[in-house]
Amino acid sequence: MKTIARFEVPHRQILDPEGRLVDELPGFARDSEEVLKMYRLMTLTRIFDTKAVNLQRTGKLGTYASSLGHEAAHVGVGSAMRIEDCFAPMYREYGAQLWRGVRMTEVLLYWGGDERGNDFSGPAHDFAWCVPIATQCLHAAGAAMAFKLRGERRCAVSVIGDGGTSEGAFYEALNLAGARQLPAVFVVVNNKWAISVPLEIQTATETLAQKAVAAGIRGVQVDGNDVLAVRQTMEEALEQARNGDGPSLVEAVTYRLSDHTTADDASRYRDKEEVEDAWRFEPLIRLRAWLDASGLWDDDRQAALEAECAGEVEAAVEEYLETAPQPVESMFDYMYDKLPDAMEEQRDTAIRYQEHQGGSH
Repeated sequence: MKTIARFEVPHRQILDPEGRLVDELPGFARDSEEVLKMYRLMTLTRIFDTKAVNLQRTGKLGTYASSLGHEAAHVGVGSAMRIEDCFAPMYREYGAQLWRGVRMTEVLLYWGGDERGNDFSGPAHDFAWCVPIATQCLHAAGAAMAFKLRGERRCAVSVIGDGGTSEGAFYEALNLAGARQLPAVFVVVNNKWAISVPLEIQTATETLAQKAVAAGIRGVQVDGNDVLAVRQTMEEALEQARNGDGPSLVEAVTYRLSDHTTADDASRYRDKEEVEDAWRFEPLIRLRAWLDASGLWDDDRQAALEAECAGEVEAAVEEYLETAPQPVESMFDYMYDKLPDAMEEQRDTAIRYQEHQGGSH
């Protein structure tokens, strides 16, 4: 018996957990203002995320999906993309979306049950939040197909979690992208837990990046807590796709420091020691240490940044809380050009019920 093929999965890390440089600094990272912009957005995302969870706990927001611990993966993805590229997110990639122009108020509106939040700022060609698992990968593949047919130098990027890689839609998207050599990059943010299912029960593969092999595309793993490594890996994958050299699967290895959503209690299935250990590797500590050592940051600048970000978050919260809710009948407004009779009856019933409740929404 002879071996007819062999495959390797490269792993990239630029900053180790202590913030020390372990590989060559990428070109963009030699621009201190650009790196500080990334650090600022990671900090803003962290502060926003904490506030959003608090809003849910006090009954002012619906179920919310935290991004705690994912800041480097998400900002690394968003900062590598061009504005003309298309983003097909899951439901917690706030760092990438804020980089692309989505407003914090819009994020809060969405999780507050107001669909106007899904009509968010930023590129109009980006897709809305996607709660069904893995369908966003097909959306990205479809957009990439359109870009290729039109001869446009644009890429589509989707993000999925480790658990989502078990879905058929994920494999179908990879297969289409590989077979047609589409300008797409599929990002797996491997945070080790698909709600309560640990990675070792989810799959037998040594890496998630190697799932690219079956689709005939490039697979690479990156330290998902290292924003410099994530951005460099994404820039290379996007350039490859843009040049017609095929799609990639990027596995960003990180850890979910929070509950899956505010409807979850991770303490029921995760050891306390595991979470405490993961905090030693979290992304903000790492980049802050490198900035300090490079003479680009200090405690005074940190305090000023946190105060500035907290003020921006509070302003977004105020705008969200002061936004007048839509009337109950608005839920019937956008699905049909002309409502079916049965739904007309439902609409009228909803209006009467609201009036009976004193006009509350």
